[in-house]
Amino acid sequence: MPVTARTPRRRILLGMAGLAALAGLGGPADFRTLAAERGLTTRTRAGLAFGTTVALTAAGPDPAALDAALSDGFAAMRAVEAAASLFRADSALSRLNRAGRLDAPPADLTAMLGFALDLAQRTGGAFDPTVQPLWPAWAGAAARGEQPDPQALRDAVARIGWRRVALAPERIVLEPGTALTLNALIQGYAADRVMAALRARGITDAFVDTGEFGAIGAHPDGTPWQLGIADPRRPEALTATITPFSGFAATSGDYAMSFSPDRADHHIFDPTTGRSPRGLASVTVTAETGLLADGLSTACIVLGPEAGGRLVAQWPGCSVRFVGKA
Repeated sequence: MPVTARTPRRRILLGMAGLAALAGLGGPADFRTLAAERGLTTRTRAGLAFGTTVALTAAGPDPAALDAALSDGFAAMRAVEAAASLFRADSALSRLNRAGRLDAPPADLTAMLGFALDLAQRTGGAFDPTVQPLWPAWAGAAARGEQPDPQALRDAVARIGWRRVALAPERIVLEPGTALTLNALIQGYAADRVMAALRARGITDAFVDTGEFGAIGAHPDGTPWQLGIADPRRPEALTATITPFSGFAATSGDYAMSFSPDRADHHIFDPTTGRSPRGLASVTVTAETGLLADGLSTACIVLGPEAGGRLVAQWPGCSVRFVGKA
């Protein structure tokens, strides 16, 4: 039962180069020509962050301002990684997990963790940032072609509980055996930080892909941004299209990382059982911040459609799309 990593795009940006025909455009040169006719220059910059590919697109009249804005956007992502990426052994979160205490934590970490603890309380622990002990239990067993030993799973669950975290601006303290993950929030939060950096440079038309998506203004050709939501069982197909798209969107699903070929066991855990929730293949949430969209999409996978729908309804302006198991 190997660990299976899949990297299909969970959401697809419509109207840019790869899907230009869908927006009535012939190709990359066409939308750039249309943008130029509107007095705009476009810039796109791609790279790697959070263990995946990321890309930022912005349009405006001043090429130098666009370049500076994209540089600031990538700097914001690097700061978020330094605060909370578990891909980095030197991140503040990795150091906190090793030591059980972190003095003078970075503001990005305290912002994400504060939100995570509040969401844990609101969901009765269905969302819980202390599920990290489950990851080595499942990954280690899957590497051996097995499921975790029941006792090992019980031991990991016994170390889970958001009340085991003491958060203050000056320090974070974990109870012994506790470990944190903010992977369910970090990409959405990064989209917020990137968008803030672009706005600070005066950018009014931009699309942000940090693994979760954000958009302001319009496509460089003057049409609204659109976002296609990929089918979790057929990555080349769409289950829905959000148009016009503005604000932020996040998707959680059973296919990004799975521990079993049938995707029954995957990277999203029910904190009370230590196992993956079985009812949904994916959840997409749109919200006014990426942090909120990212957290709610994960919580809804655990809660299911009925309770998840009630949770999302607590935030006016949010929407949610549930996709069941095939």
